[in-house]
Amino acid sequence: MKFGRELASQMVQEWQDAYMDYKYLKTLLKDVLRFRQKYALSGEATSRTSSLHRRVSLYRAFSGLTSRYTTFKGSPRARKNEDEVILVSAVQQEGSESCYQTMFLRSSEEGGEYELVFFRRLDDEFNKVVKFYKGKVQEVKMEAEELSKQMDALIALRIRVDKPSVEQNYAQEIKFESSDASESAPATVVATLNGTNPGLHMDVIQELELGTFGYENKLDNEDKKDENGFRPPSLQVLDHVKINVEPDTPVSTLKNVIMNSKTDLSFSKDELRKAEEKLRHVFIEFYRKLRLLKSYCFLNMLALSKILKKYDKITSRKASKSYLEMVDNSYLGSSDEVNRLIEKLEATFIKHFSNGNRRKGMNSLKPQAKKERHRITFFLGLFTGCSIALVVAIIVAIHGRNLLKHEGRGQYMDNIFPLYSLFGFIVLHMLMYGGNTYLWRHFRVNYPFIFGFKQGTELGYREVFLLASGISVLTLAAVLSNLDMEMDPRTRSFETLTELIPLGLVSVLLFITFCPFNIIYRSSRFFLIRCTWHCLCAPLYKVTLPDFFLADQLTSQVQAVRSLQFYICYYGWGDFKKRSNKCLDSDIYKIFYIVVAILPFCSRFLQCLRRLVEEKDPMQGFNSLKYLSTIVALVMRTVYDLRKGMFWKIMAATSSGVTTIFSTYWDIVIDWGLLQRNAKNPWLRDKLLVSNKAVYFVAIVVNILLRLVWMQLVLDFNEAPFLHRRAFVAIVACLEILRRGIWNFFRLENEHLNNVGKYRAFKSVPLPFNYDDDDKTV
Repeated sequence: MKFGRELASQMVQEWQDAYMDYKYLKTLLKDVLRFRQKYALSGEATSRTSSLHRRVSLYRAFSGLTSRYTTFKGSPRARKNEDEVILVSAVQQEGSESCYQTMFLRSSEEGGEYELVFFRRLDDEFNKVVKFYKGKVQEVKMEAEELSKQMDALIALRIRVDKPSVEQNYAQEIKFESSDASESAPATVVATLNGTNPGLHMDVIQELELGTFGYENKLDNEDKKDENGFRPPSLQVLDHVKINVEPDTPVSTLKNVIMNSKTDLSFSKDELRKAEEKLRHVFIEFYRKLRLLKSYCFLNMLALSKILKKYDKITSRKASKSYLEMVDNSYLGSSDEVNRLIEKLEATFIKHFSNGNRRKGMNSLKPQAKKERHRITFFLGLFTGCSIALVVAIIVAIHGRNLLKHEGRGQYMDNIFPLYSLFGFIVLHMLMYGGNTYLWRHFRVNYPFIFGFKQGTELGYREVFLLASGISVLTLAAVLSNLDMEMDPRTRSFETLTELIPLGLVSVLLFITFCPFNIIYRSSRFFLIRCTWHCLCAPLYKVTLPDFFLADQLTSQVQAVRSLQFYICYYGWGDFKKRSNKCLDSDIYKIFYIVVAILPFCSRFLQCLRRLVEEKDPMQGFNSLKYLSTIVALVMRTVYDLRKGMFWKIMAATSSGVTTIFSTYWDIVIDWGLLQRNAKNPWLRDKLLVSNKAVYFVAIVVNILLRLVWMQLVLDFNEAPFLHRRAFVAIVACLEILRRGIWNFFRLENEHLNNVGKYRAFKSVPLPFNYDDDDKTV
């Protein structure tokens, strides 16, 4: 693999603008190469003696009147010999950070201007990398200081909760501490507690000797000391801390509305467990950030080395040595803060969160990368082939037995078809999601980070297609076995076992979904269940992107939810042995028919209101109005079905038209970020992942057309006469699922580009403890 592709594959996508522009630097070298080849073929002289004797100062880059040059090892201010090609200096300007400038000494030669442009761009790229890296290092150092304080509080809380008797003894002995500054706090505890319960005190001594991330791991390796030279007792930090545990249940959310969320510590084991779990998660995310920052440094230094070697090879010069000496002496090459933080974080995590078990701790910090398994591809091919064979078998059976003209066709479509259409909606949605994951990975959209999947557990497109094909095989086999449209003439009913196949299929699917055993992608199943529960309990949970993204998916699965309602009515109150039901004759069923339709939209409406209250973002208010308009349109449609009349028809048409226009505009302009008039790509946006711009315009047109199809379903215009009404509703529902699949790709593309623009590559994990703002000593 060429280095350019390797760099693109390994870089942090959210930081891609901060990396060396290796591709553009290669194009500049190609210009140099083309000129040299052209100049060599022309037969002209390769040197001009008059130009060689020009003064070097004529080609020195002007860097301001107030700049100060810093000479570093390996970069002398004056030329040592005539073979030197470049001189690199660190320039310090007033009011700005130092930067590096290269003076090219062979500008007088033919084609020297191309090389001069190359070095100027190389300097710009290197200075960009150094500035970004230095800023990120400062950020992680500040985060390390904050983690130090969090660990102080956690260790103190551990001692208070697990060994409450030690705190009193420890506090008393501190008052009688001698003035010997060389004796540390842990040694004092050993001396003062000697002779009592040795097992208990050894645990406490171990806690204190291990110290915290701050005391062991500060970059200056200096402990905080009071005016007498002693470290403050660890247990005293609890006087300055409040618990900051986010509500994780609807009950705790309701309590949070009434009481302040940041309450005083009650020193309970539940608080300790939650704090440990949350701080453990913070450490893992911080470790991942440090590793990616280290990779960023390594990849950019490797890119510099590669591009300079290419320059030396093309020009037959020896400029890389001088430039790389400057790189080694720069902050990028000489700074060791990240490596030291990584080592100290590993030691702290292993001691405090893995009981000293290094293997266990490192497995938590560095989870194993997911391996591609050949058996997934094998079973995917097997299930796909079986699905195709079953589809062919069903078509042959229908035409061979002339079922399309059978007198029981209407009864079958009214009673059996809605049962199996549920699985068709699910499979189609999974196929669209699998296609989305393939495209996201192809265009390097970091969807695992955006959705917040646990590292290494996200499903790729092969796994999604495998699940979809597996469900497809089960469904098609059930349809083929339940394709009989004639009753038993003796019993005047259908076979009980055959008629229970759809119910058994739903039961199997639900059992797999809620199965507690670690089989069939348990992590992903539980993630789906948790997000679904958050959607149902909106707005009692804090709204995250996976929650409202799933709620948007459910708004496109209204017919699937209604199919589940039909299952309950058909098998609960209908006569499934004779394929008959009276669901539509029940007023209660009609009420729930509209309730289940508006439930996903109500969930999104409440999620938007919560985000409006928490984030104070007026756009969330407008978004809630969009979902409210959809709810009104569905209610008006139901009232029109029940009462008829021109007034209700006008109300239904008006409300449906408003929500269609509103939703279409929101999809394209807000969710996709397109139709920006002054963008670099006219009527699209500044950054695009798909190089073919026509794809975006086609997606806009398709979204508008499919929105109009949805409006047709709401208004119940004249349907196709050759299709049964159930089949027509299913086709329109499938078109809505296709529209949602298209929306998913561009919605996540826009989210990814927003993260890239703000360099957001890590999850923001809330800290468990909140220190008093006025406390400066802890």
